[in-house]
Amino acid sequence: MDAIWLKLILLAVFGIAMAHLEGVVVVYLRKSLGMLDSESNKEFVEKFPKRFLYIEMTREAATIIMLVVIAYLVGNTWLEKGIFFLWTFAFWDLFYYLSLYILIKWPPDLKTIDVLFLIPVPWITPVWFPVAVSSLTIIIIAILYLSGIIN
Repeated sequence: MDAIWLKLILLAVFGIAMAHLEGVVVVYLRKSLGMLDSESNKEFVEKFPKRFLYIEMTREAATIIMLVVIAYLVGNTWLEKGIFFLWTFAFWDLFYYLSLYILIKWPPDLKTIDVLFLIPVPWITPVWFPVAVSSLTIIIIAILYLSGIIN
């Protein structure tokens, strides 16, 4: 197996594992704050205690830092590091939603409104949007490597 594909596979596995870990944390967070499994994040963030909002922002920052660090360590060039970040982020994002769905059946459908990030301000959109962007990211990067445009 080509070294680049091995890196892509391992980064995908890392992203999937990280997604599940984040999904579990969010399930516990929702339960500890009294959110119903079916309740929208958007509705709840409006009544979210400020202290916990700031704590959640640090979790989000830590997630991005972990993705940047793993991409930096694995990539050889700045282009590779950027591609590896996007690849791992896309797997993390897709499998985060899959993990939540498996654990608590949330989101109930792809039209469900979600708060994607709180940094620097809340990013609010239907779930289908990050799922589509992440899916396209994975497909485009795979095609670019398969076609030899990037290697």
